[in-house]
Amino acid sequence: MSTQLFGTDGIRGIANQWPITPEVALRIGRAVARVLQANGQKKHKVVIGKDTRLSGYMLETAITSGLVSEGSRVLLTGPAPTPAIAHLTRSMGCDAGIMLTASHNPYQDNGIKIFGPDGYKLSDQLELEIEQLILADNLAYRDSNLGKAIRIDDAMGRYIEFTKNAAGANSLRGLKVVVDCANGAGYHVGPLILEELGAEVIKLSTAPDGRNINQNCGALHPEQAAAAVKAHGADVGICLDGDADRVIFCDETGTVVDGDRVLCLCAKTLKAQGKLKGDTLVATVMSNLGLRDALAADGIALETTGVGDRLVLECMREQGYNLGGENSGHIIYSDHATTGDGIMSALMVLSMMREKGIPLSELADCMEIYPQVLLGLDVTEKPPIEDIPDVLTAIRSAESTFADQGRVLVRYSGTERKIRVLTECSDAGLAQSQADLIAAAIQKTIGA
Repeated sequence: MSTQLFGTDGIRGIANQWPITPEVALRIGRAVARVLQANGQKKHKVVIGKDTRLSGYMLETAITSGLVSEGSRVLLTGPAPTPAIAHLTRSMGCDAGIMLTASHNPYQDNGIKIFGPDGYKLSDQLELEIEQLILADNLAYRDSNLGKAIRIDDAMGRYIEFTKNAAGANSLRGLKVVVDCANGAGYHVGPLILEELGAEVIKLSTAPDGRNINQNCGALHPEQAAAAVKAHGADVGICLDGDADRVIFCDETGTVVDGDRVLCLCAKTLKAQGKLKGDTLVATVMSNLGLRDALAADGIALETTGVGDRLVLECMREQGYNLGGENSGHIIYSDHATTGDGIMSALMVLSMMREKGIPLSELADCMEIYPQVLLGLDVTEKPPIEDIPDVLTAIRSAESTFADQGRVLVRYSGTERKIRVLTECSDAGLAQSQADLIAAAIQKTIGA
């Protein structure tokens, strides 16, 4: 089942270029309402949030118009983290939630994420139904009762209390925290939650102007928070991305903490508390092999999926696991949230620091990071890798050489004419030599 508009994380593109135009956004609103009606929701209610991009005004207005024209009642939150919209969709009894964001992308981009009434991203089938209506030649207007749109003032208050309660956060009094909000959706609510819990907060990138989201700040540039941690003698640095659904940490020495280390310490803590369902962590194939070995030492299994938090969450739901994420900063505690939540994850880690009484640098010293080699090579075409004998032979040779002490991952880029080669092994020299052999086979066959 393939779609033209929906990717792995909703509909995304450059603002004012197809499909991120007001005309398409209007049709998206109408299509969502039509699908809700087809599923029996005659009086449907939809909550809409957005990050701080300038184009959010355009898209919010257009989607709202489309929904209202079909009889929807629309609740507008203004700037809000993606996980807040997922939560509000459920807690306010909405039939759908829509988040306008392009996450960590620059301000010129924007996107549209749609959640179902359970707070989870839509199924492939529902996305296909919506897309067919958006692209229909004639989506005629029908006689119906028009809906209305209202702004809700207590939306963030609901999310703040939910997040604090879900994280079980104790007082953070005595902790000095640097928080970099990427001039994004968490610019107000992120620092506020930490301050309400008693932390001394040094705020970075909390002055969005519509164009500076993710610009040299936040999760993509944790070096800013790292420098501030050292300058202020802080205990930890917290770096959110543009829609606050992921987080990168800096420890008290100003060192950026690898995302796999954070996943590892979260899994080990839940296991020690007897709360890790199935004694399993779900991560993607991009996680370091050292994570697998460190978890195994504590009797924890590592289940891996393809790249993308959606795939991680699908595996968690299918298998009944309650902890998963990506080493890029997405952490999903499915006992509480239906998507990655950077603020909640930060509270979880801060609570671990307080409960154990040790700094983040010691907490994160829970695994060995195996050396990796990552190459991005230009290609002339993208045939299936199994149809390129020389490349397949080089890959299998590397896998045989590594045995269970290393791994190989070769995949095409989804957006560029490139192929990516990842080799990983406890022996750095061996990882490099095998990557070079695979690269040579690629250059010989499909290299640009």
